[in-house]
Parts: sequence; C-alpha cells; structure tokens
Amino acid sequence: MSLLAMFKSVGPTGFGYGSTAETVTKGISLKGQTILVTGCNSGIGAETCRVLALRGAVVLGAARTQKKAEAACARFPGSAIGYACELSDPTSVRDCVEAIKMDKRRLDAIICNAGIMMLPKLEKSNGYELQFFTNHIGHFMLVTGLLEQLTERARVVMISSDLHARAPVGAIDFDNLSGEKGYQPLTAYGQSKMANMLFAKELQRRFSGTAKVAYAVHPGVVDTNLARNMGPIVSVLVKAIGPLFLKSVGEGAATGVFAAVSPKASRLGGTYLADSNVTRPRLDVENPEIAGRLWAESEKIVRSL
Repeated sequence: MSLLAMFKSVGPTGFGYGSTAETVTKGISLKGQTILVTGCNSGIGAETCRVLALRGAVVLGAARTQKKAEAACARFPGSAIGYACELSDPTSVRDCVEAIKMDKRRLDAIICNAGIMMLPKLEKSNGYELQFFTNHIGHFMLVTGLLEQLTERARVVMISSDLHARAPVGAIDFDNLSGEKGYQPLTAYGQSKMANMLFAKELQRRFSGTAKVAYAVHPGVVDTNLARNMGPIVSVLVKAIGPLFLKSVGEGAATGVFAAVSPKASRLGGTYLADSNVTRPRLDVENPEIAGRLWAESEKIVRSL
C-alpha cells in the first residue's frame, strides 16, 4: 500500500490512519462530560485535551507539576483544570486522586496518555524499573483510586503501543520487575506497554455487568518528545524522513479520543484499537491468567509503597 493510500484508507468505523482527533469528534457535543487526561502539557496529550475542550468537555489535565498542568490548561479552549500527577511518585498520584475526589469530580472518561520511553540505562522508582513503574503502576494507582468517581457509562483508555510486541516471552517478567537481572530499553518499554494492555483487559473483565468499558490504544508513530531518549542518530533520521511516515499529533490523538467519546466505540470495550479501528494485539494479551496475575502483583506493589 502506498503512503497516500494508507493515509486515505478507512476501516469499519469510517475512520483510519489519517483521521484526526477533530475528525473523529466532528458533530459530537461533550457538554456536561468531565474527562481526565494524563500528560496534558505536550504532544498527544495536549492535542487530546484541546479537542475534548473544543467539543465542550470539562478537561482535567494532569502533568508532572501543578505549574505545568495549569500552564497547559490555560491554553485550551473552554473549561480545563490542572492537576499535578507525577506518575513515578506514589505520593503525587495519591494526592491527585484525593484532589479530584475533594473537588467532587465525576469522570466520564480517563485517558492514560502520559509515559516515558526507552530510557538508555536502568533507572528505578521504589525499587522497580522506571518505565514499568511510571507507565503502568502510576496509572494503575490513578485509575483504581478513581473507580468510585466513574460515571455509569465511563470509559478508561490506556495509551499503549504496537511495541507491546517487544515485551518478554510470557508478557511480563515477574521475576525481574526491578530490571536488575537484565535491562534492555526496548524490551522494558514493551513490557510497560504490555502491562497497559493487560490492565485494560482485566479492567474490562471487572466492568462486566456494567456499562463501563476499557480499551488499549495504539496512537501510531508520532514525532513527540516521548522519543527523546532514543539518541541523536534517531533524532536526525526523524527530522530527515519523519514527514514521510510519522503521524501528526492530531492523527496520533485520534484513536484515544475516539475510544473515549465516540458512540462508534461504545460496543468495542475490551479491544485493542489502532487508527480508530479494532486491531489484533500479541496473542498473550488475551490470556486472563497473565492479566489477573499482573493485577494482583500491582495491588501488592501499591500496598507496599
């Protein structure tokens, strides 16, 4: 398929590779809805917040510091409120949860967008490899802490990646969550994205019998600061040939926004989405035993913090 054909192609939902967040929300009013987005201050997160606010939602924008969150929210149209949430810091995550509860916010959707990628050397938080802790445990704490704030038809969207396929054999290396028995940047990142997917799958199972839904989403390959740790050679290549194959931030934000608010996504709970359509993940994503074990291990980690 040529790049032009790929850009123009659409799937069963009527959207595709070249659809933007504005495209997938065209004609949708989000007035009366409140949506929490992590990583609101740059890249896909900022575009996600902008479009949701544009469509009338009250956006709760979370960033690493209150200053960054408030500065970002001041740029969005409509109503946007900033919250500090440093996902690698359990105290910050718990404070964010309590602040949202204190403000009596009912949430129609949570979009877990923030993350870190391919740290060149092993870094840890609270004894755990930093990508796993930030991308998964931080969001696990945030979402499970806010379950009672979800509305009856709420949606939880985990921004994952096709790089979940680079996770270790068995999906999660439960014997090396610290990274001390071996660390490879891409494998560790893939494991954190696999954890996002397994969390969404298990959350969907726990939503059974309700109208709440959960999704895992691949945003596509987007030129954002998420890839800042990939080295100077990659940066040069991105600048040279990126315009030929990288998505814009609007295109990158589309699938997460589609999952969070589109009526077309309401019956797709528990699926893995890319280009605003259902796609297939690695086979072990569908293993409920692995997802259940990860949930139990995550609860154990959170209790120890």
